Amino acid sequence: MRHILSILIENESGALSRVAGLFSARGYNIESLAVAVTEDPSLSRITLVTRGSEEIIEQITKQLNKLIDVVKLIDLAESEHIERELMMVKIKTDEHSRDEIRSLADIFRGKILDVTPTTYVVEITGPSEKLDAFVAAVASETIIEVVRSGPTGISRGEKGLHL
Repeated sequence: MRHILSILIENESGALSRVAGLFSARGYNIESLAVAVTEDPSLSRITLVTRGSEEIIEQITKQLNKLIDVVKLIDLAESEHIERELMMVKIKTDEHSRDEIRSLADIFRGKILDVTPTTYVVEITGPSEKLDAFVAAVASETIIEVVRSGPTGISRGEKGLHL
């Protein structure tokens, strides 16, 4: 099962390395990793996506909580949450395909960020499935490059990851 772990961690050098090292040492895979400072500059939030059985996720959670740098951890998969991912796609265009790509970007509520005589860069945000659908809708031979952030998420309602 897929899990999104949201980890509040001390914002200091080596903290991320210790979290990644824990996964590496135990042979667990990290599918996606996003890290940024929070409203408190002394703390960072790691959003980590991994897969595993309930037993494996429980073991990962216990091991993460033992790390000195980890302040708090929640598994977003255990409650209602909002999940989004950012993707930028560089697409080859010509005078015949420009309208089609613009229309496709509109359908997926994307934004065209950059226009050159031969390319568009389109930004799409949303659930991973939406981003996958956009890539599938664009002719594969026209895609030059795809950059994705990986999922990030936040719990719904009053519950949150804070001190």
